[in-house]
Amino acid sequence: MRRREFITLLSGATAWPLAARAQRRAPRDQLNRRSFIAFLGSALAWSDDVRSQEPRVPVIGFLNPGSSDRFAPLLDAFRQGLNEGGYVEGRNVAIEYRWAEGQSARLPELAADLVRRQVSLIAATGGSISAHAAKTAKATMPVLFIGGPDPVADGLVSSLNSPNSNLTGVAMKTSELIPKRVQLLIELIPGAMKIALLLNSDSIDADAVVKDFEAATRGFGRQPILLMTSSESDLETAFVSAVQQRADGLLVHSDSSFTNWRSQIVALAARHALPTAYAWREFVGAGGLLSYGPSIPWAYRQIGQYAGRILKGEKPRDLPVQMPTRFEQIINLKTAKAIGLTVPNTLLAIADEVIE
Repeated sequence: MRRREFITLLSGATAWPLAARAQRRAPRDQLNRRSFIAFLGSALAWSDDVRSQEPRVPVIGFLNPGSSDRFAPLLDAFRQGLNEGGYVEGRNVAIEYRWAEGQSARLPELAADLVRRQVSLIAATGGSISAHAAKTAKATMPVLFIGGPDPVADGLVSSLNSPNSNLTGVAMKTSELIPKRVQLLIELIPGAMKIALLLNSDSIDADAVVKDFEAATRGFGRQPILLMTSSESDLETAFVSAVQQRADGLLVHSDSSFTNWRSQIVALAARHALPTAYAWREFVGAGGLLSYGPSIPWAYRQIGQYAGRILKGEKPRDLPVQMPTRFEQIINLKTAKAIGLTVPNTLLAIADEVIE
């Protein structure tokens, strides 16, 4: 037998048992493949079942007429309240933010979007206007508000101690403190005879604020001046009108839009050298002259705490509306000197904080 023929015969003999073994193995391979596919399907079904049993992360809808950059410190206070209840954003709670960017007319639309998304609760911040937007959107989930001094008269709750609805929150005393702010301006400027009020004509409580302001100024024997505005672009015109009417001092209403526009308002007051009193310390921190009122961060922290309690199962109707018990008086000496004012020692002595 030639060498080449021998190699061919040997190759064929070797290939035959290999092919035979492959044929014998085929059914087992097919069985193993079927078993693997069945196992994979079972594993995927088990994984889906486990995921379906995992608790859903609650989602909070955060509604505000302002913008995120200007309300950042207040948002931090809200998160702090949540954290105290054991909830941390991004870990065991999610927050859907809806900012109106100073356009309050957008709030009903933004609130309706949160309702459609079926969030666990809505934090309607930045004034009663946000809570009313949530009501207009027919929110049935819990709604936490930061509103005006009388949420009962405002139609938000039936009682402060027992809200008896899906709404509760914090009632901020602001317009009630108008006489005190007028008094502070008069003590700062004893000869002041004309006191102006910067008011957002779109504010829900505009009529009540005008009534309180006029009663307070006339009660001190001063003349009231009203400066109505509804947009940031109107602020310059309002301050020019105050100067033309020879206002000696100015009060800025506690409207959330003004809080959002505080940098421009403080700058205009400085440019026109107009002594101005505010409701919130945030204005004085931005360079304003003086403020008297409750703490806004306190209010945001309170509804953050309430949000945590509701997520754990408590009902809004069982959580009484909170009201501030402490009011801050802040004075900015640097601003006073810049507009040529000397702050009396009597005011400095009772100030909670003096910025120099």
